[in-house]
Amino acid sequence: MRRAMRVERKTEVRNGIKRGVFALFAIVVELIWVYIGLRNLTGEYSWIPFLIQGLAFVLVLGIYGRHINAAMKMPWILLIAGAPFLGVPLYLLMGFNGSTQRMRRRYEIIDEHLFPAMPQQGGILEELESVDYGIANQFRYLSDRLGYPVYRDTDICFYPTAEEAFEAQLEALQKAERFIFMEYHAIEEKTAFERLFEVLSERAAAGVEVRLFYDDIGSIWFIDHDFIRRMEEAGIEARVFNPMTPIFNAFLNHRDHRKITVIDGKVGFTGGYNLAEEYFNITHPYGHWFDTGIRLTGEAVRSLTGIFLENWNAIRGEKKDAEKLEEYLRLPSYCAAEPGYCQPYADSPLDGEQVGENVYMNLVNHAKRYVYFMTPYLIITDEMSQAFCLAAKRGVDVRIITPGIPDKKMVYQATRSYYNVLTRAGVRIYEYTPGFMHAKQCVADDELAACGTINLDFRSLYHHFENGVLFYRYRAIAKMKECFLDTFPQCREVTEQYLYGRTLFQRAEHCLLRLISPML
Repeated sequence: MRRAMRVERKTEVRNGIKRGVFALFAIVVELIWVYIGLRNLTGEYSWIPFLIQGLAFVLVLGIYGRHINAAMKMPWILLIAGAPFLGVPLYLLMGFNGSTQRMRRRYEIIDEHLFPAMPQQGGILEELESVDYGIANQFRYLSDRLGYPVYRDTDICFYPTAEEAFEAQLEALQKAERFIFMEYHAIEEKTAFERLFEVLSERAAAGVEVRLFYDDIGSIWFIDHDFIRRMEEAGIEARVFNPMTPIFNAFLNHRDHRKITVIDGKVGFTGGYNLAEEYFNITHPYGHWFDTGIRLTGEAVRSLTGIFLENWNAIRGEKKDAEKLEEYLRLPSYCAAEPGYCQPYADSPLDGEQVGENVYMNLVNHAKRYVYFMTPYLIITDEMSQAFCLAAKRGVDVRIITPGIPDKKMVYQATRSYYNVLTRAGVRIYEYTPGFMHAKQCVADDELAACGTINLDFRSLYHHFENGVLFYRYRAIAKMKECFLDTFPQCREVTEQYLYGRTLFQRAEHCLLRLISPML
């Protein structure tokens, strides 16, 4: 029976790949058709070139005046000015598509119910101010600006490998009594997921409400839409985020990159790993896969629950959970073993706030002695690059670990194009030689840390739905630092290599990659 299921799944995965390839092909054909159509109309209507040139001029001015990062503006300005017949229709399709506005309104409606159900408990921020006002301001940004509360009664456990995190996750899931919420960018229906599926189906049969949410593009190469049917047959309510269609729309570019598991509102997991084989080193497509995760136990899990419910309901424009928010978000009675402060948060491409980037920059700007980062990609804005450089220049030990084996070669080269400016300011760059570095975490001064799903690249910082946890004065911070110290010897430090010695060709290549990097 299991062998028959495996054969069936292989066929379904091939069908999923075909669907993805067809959708991408249809979108490319659509864009080419628009370009050729405009070119053909030029021969019949002599005023069309003037219209396109006029639109190009207006769009360039409009883009220049937008309150967005300069690195995001420049590729569009150059494309529209240099090739208006291509740039103008492409920008109009991507920049003025009604689907993004509709989705933004959906999230606003959900958030009107969600955030009042997650109020900030009185006295916590004031207590944090008395400990360290600068640290309090870091938490205040997420609390006052975004509405994510700061919590006290929460314990945090750090897992230096995805394998350890997954085992702990399976153990916690087996104890679920009321509900299980899971949201992941990628699911691969193989060995690791089969173990998870057995637990989820058993809990569903026991009356536990089980919801599973995944991103379509993240999972399209691994599963098919029949996956939802199989889950529902097992009593698991499954839902797909932003299904890929052969019709171009601007919202298609925004993917769900979050990784969240919530159990009864009491225990939550997040980190860099998805539910696929390579994350747990069952397969090795890029050498040894390095990933980490954390477990929250206590009051702060409420925010992870809210973050899950936001996407779950907004993707279908539903408000059915609004009446049940109090039930799902009820604070559990929990007495934490540690007196730390933590704050789960989310980042959305629809709110005009670069939350992930701002949290990281706050960490870098506040660092006094050291700040360490792990990231699979290093494709950053000039502002963030300047923050890293300035920290190194004022004497902070700034270190960044990136992969030694790439998963995407062009993105890997784009990452390396940022090394020179950073190393010249004193930032130390390490490449993880055993394989692919996929962890997304940072630690500063033995006291403050962040862990979650947010990469140091434009996709994570500007285009994807992400989540993370900021925490202060936890033993997990010392364990995270130990993870860094254990990893540095496994890396190749390339700081000296990228200080000088680039050929003219390499400089030209790096300049081009940095120019187009916001679109990668």
